[in-house]
Amino acid sequence: MIIAAAGILLPFFWMIMSSLKSSNEVFTAPIVWIPETFMWSNYVDIWTKSDIFVWTRNTLVLSVAVTFLQVLTGSFAAYGFAKIRFPGRDILFLTYIGTIAVPWQSYMIPQFVILSKVGLTNTLWAIILLQAFGAFGVFLMKQYYETIPEELSEAARIDGLTEYGIWRRIVLPLTIPAIASLSLLTFVNTWNDYIGPLIYLRSPELWTLQLGLRSFVTNLYDANYALLFTGLTLSVVPIAIIFLLGQRYFVEGVATSGMKG
Repeated sequence: MIIAAAGILLPFFWMIMSSLKSSNEVFTAPIVWIPETFMWSNYVDIWTKSDIFVWTRNTLVLSVAVTFLQVLTGSFAAYGFAKIRFPGRDILFLTYIGTIAVPWQSYMIPQFVILSKVGLTNTLWAIILLQAFGAFGVFLMKQYYETIPEELSEAARIDGLTEYGIWRRIVLPLTIPAIASLSLLTFVNTWNDYIGPLIYLRSPELWTLQLGLRSFVTNLYDANYALLFTGLTLSVVPIAIIFLLGQRYFVEGVATSGMKG
């Protein structure tokens, strides 16, 4: 386990050390793991010589909005599939979940055409609407909902509580681990997304961190790789903090989402 962990963490260590080198020291041969002089000024230059504040703001807006919408729509749809009986429920659920196996590249162009016709390209709304619904979130939440005894819902219906009230006041509070798991996975995927913003966000003021950091290497003859690795290091910090704070709920949610009680 120590060897495996070292192999996984080694690239991160090299990234952090590279962020503290000068631009000419990053790709030296042989590799210099520890810089002779730590260039702490890189962390000042990245804020003064780039628009990383704008990129971070855009990425944060997209990640929070998409995470909130996916948790909201996924948990609400999962409640219908798990707790409400209606004709064709199982077939509809399997059909919807089957979309997970369809590569996004196969319907990427039709989506772009549709959003272009409604005038949403080159806006953050394009990314938010595309990712506001997710079959994986519905599947994860449904599996967790099925661990909640049906007697709780039946008792609430007898007391006159509506289905919306049951979902909001009884089922949702009992599924905090699953919500945390879905929130973490969605936030990380949205934060790290590159293809979606590359396709839909053309204006520099709308760029996310991934598109902005790419600008450091667009000119291979004048690429500042030290600042690139500085930006990459900073982009990992929010994800690391969120995972450390929510790892207990994440592990619990994944471990119990496949159990039925």
